[in-house]
Amino acid sequence: MKASCIVCTVIVVLFGVLALIYALFEVNLLLILCMNNPVLYRSALCVNAVAAAFLAFWLIAFKPQNHLN
Repeated sequence: MKASCIVCTVIVVLFGVLALIYALFEVNLLLILCMNNPVLYRSALCVNAVAAAFLAFWLIAFKPQNHLN
C-alpha cells in the first residue's frame, strides 16, 4: 500500500510539473513526450486521473492525518 501511494504521488507531482511548464511557457511537454499521438496523450491523462482518485480514496479511507503528532 505504501509503495502504491508513493508511485501515485510521483505520477501526480510529475503531471503537475508538466502542467506548470505548459502554463508558464506554453510548451506542452506531455504532448511532445507522447509524440503528438492523441491516444497516448489521453491514456497518460487517464493514468494521472486514476492516480489522483486513488490518493483521494486513500486519504478518505485511511485518514493518515489523524496519526500526526
